[in-house]
Amino acid sequence: MKILVVDDEKTLVKGIKFNLENEGYDVDVCYDGEAAVDMARTNPYDLILLDLMMPKLDGLEACVKIREFSTVPIIMLTARSEDTDKIIGFEYGADDYITKPFNILELKARIRAMLRRSNIQNAGAVGERLTRNHITIDPVRRIAEKDGVPVELTAKEFNLADLLMRNPGKVYSREKLLDLVWGIDYQGDVRTVDVHIRRLREKLELDPGDPKCFNTKWGVGYYFSEN
Repeated sequence: MKILVVDDEKTLVKGIKFNLENEGYDVDVCYDGEAAVDMARTNPYDLILLDLMMPKLDGLEACVKIREFSTVPIIMLTARSEDTDKIIGFEYGADDYITKPFNILELKARIRAMLRRSNIQNAGAVGERLTRNHITIDPVRRIAEKDGVPVELTAKEFNLADLLMRNPGKVYSREKLLDLVWGIDYQGDVRTVDVHIRRLREKLELDPGDPKCFNTKWGVGYYFSEN
């Protein structure tokens, strides 16, 4: 497994690299957002650890640029603990976060969990190509199509869309979606589900302001409506 560690604190990077290599990972490092984007573009990483506050490009800007060409799992490293900062990270395409200072054992556990889910999702592209309304999902290529035009989704966005579309009309609570899509060991805020639903609407609805497919059951959760 190949991991990219990005942080301008070189001592911290050295420690993370040492510990991850002892776990058998192949680890590359860099120290600013611009370098992170360039390296992500030219290397097939299995996961990226991306610091929030960095020179040249900060972590959020780097995450956005990486999401333009890759769905690689991204864990944000941040010194901020406020929920709003974490939600912003999810808005920009991060899959998970860990707050500094962190225990290296927790970091390694988060990495294992993220890679395990990613491997299951990518290797287990089960199910047939499915079209409902104007949306098609292809589990082999891991992409969606909107009126026949391919749309790049992150891993979590795709899995969420796949689950809802294969179970039209079934209402899932945010907590249940976290369990099914993010895994029962996920420690993040349930509002990340709201963020991902909003992104699916922006990418796949004909009119994101008036969604007809990815719908809300107020006070309960979300469901896919087949028209």
